[in-house]
Amino acid sequence: MDKGTGVVTSVPSDAPDDFAAFNEYKNDPKKREFYGIDAKWVEGIDVVPIIDIPEYGNTIAVKLCIDMKVGGQKDKQKLNDAKEIAYKQGFNFGVFTIGTHAGKKVKEAKDIIKQEMIDRNEACIYYEPEQKVISRTLDECIVAKVDQWLLKYGEENWKNFVKSHVNSDNFETYHEKTKHQFDHVLDWLKEWGVSRTFGLGTHVPWDP
Repeated sequence: MDKGTGVVTSVPSDAPDDFAAFNEYKNDPKKREFYGIDAKWVEGIDVVPIIDIPEYGNTIAVKLCIDMKVGGQKDKQKLNDAKEIAYKQGFNFGVFTIGTHAGKKVKEAKDIIKQEMIDRNEACIYYEPEQKVISRTLDECIVAKVDQWLLKYGEENWKNFVKSHVNSDNFETYHEKTKHQFDHVLDWLKEWGVSRTFGLGTHVPWDP
């Protein structure tokens, strides 16, 4: 709400938070009155199945909220737990049951649908942190999309070449722990900045 990014679609079939809200407004006249919700917006309306997920059916949010005995929107911890399951299962194992991509796995169709929406000028790429990020100067941070050159340290051939060198007789460290640290870093390091866009910046020879 504080970003003003527009109206977010409610998906009570697959988002536990949305189902909890939908269910409350459907069954609680006082809550509808408080928020100015017309009864006809929710009464007689059923959850619309979109994605089928093995072992969870085609309305995972409904199943999880019932199984985990979610009492309503105030059950924050249960809803967070349910959300983690629903989103992970839906993305990794879900299959669309409606639309032009029915029959495709969610993780395969996601990027295709995104590109289709961009091509039709119905969407644009937007980035923001998962949660509020505060700098050391107590300013709220935003994501800045800037050009920066990164080295692909995670490239398999390069990584394996370096690993074999680190673990060979030609590589010595003062302490065995240091060698383990090299191995550890090589496992997680994927991309790392070689140029900077702030301050004086960094000139790289191939980029004018």
